[in-house]
Amino acid sequence: MKTTIRQYAVKGFTLIELLIVVIIIAIMAAIAIPQFGNSTDEAADAALDANLNTVRSAIELYRVQHDNTYPSAVAATGAGAACVGGDPGTGAINTEQAFRDQLTMHSNRAGQTCSVQAPGFIYGPYLRAIPRDPVTAPAVGAAVDTGDDVVVVNTPLAPLTAATDAPGWRYSNTNGRFEMNSVELDRNQRAFNTH
Repeated sequence: MKTTIRQYAVKGFTLIELLIVVIIIAIMAAIAIPQFGNSTDEAADAALDANLNTVRSAIELYRVQHDNTYPSAVAATGAGAACVGGDPGTGAINTEQAFRDQLTMHSNRAGQTCSVQAPGFIYGPYLRAIPRDPVTAPAVGAAVDTGDDVVVVNTPLAPLTAATDAPGWRYSNTNGRFEMNSVELDRNQRAFNTH
């Protein structure tokens, strides 16, 4: 049986059919791509809320186990020889280091810390590490990622302004308030420091 050129042409797609398929794919992509773009913002907001809940819970547990005293309201130092087999904390009162030591190391009732669970150091650690702020990117060219910095104050937190906005966290050791150090707005037009 003879096959003609016309029979081969019937088996393929026409130019119009191909253009219609390309246009349909372009319309679907235009609808789908913005949805994926929002998912990144949603993930960052969810990570922020999870980090805040984790740290706030750790702060409250510390307060309950240390006679109603918040982390960094007392020095993490002073363990000395009692910190058998480990390194004592180095954070002075009202400092970020005391906040870190008291939440990430073992502590005694007075708030002194030790890197191991030595006799008397029966509390904690409450966190493995202070989490990084998941929203604020580090400064371009920054030598060190500062997203886990904690600004510690021993007064209630003053309202945050754009001038004091920075990567990381803010914390008051008088009332235990822990928040993101940013007045930027999330996808719902709510300031990050109000989460």
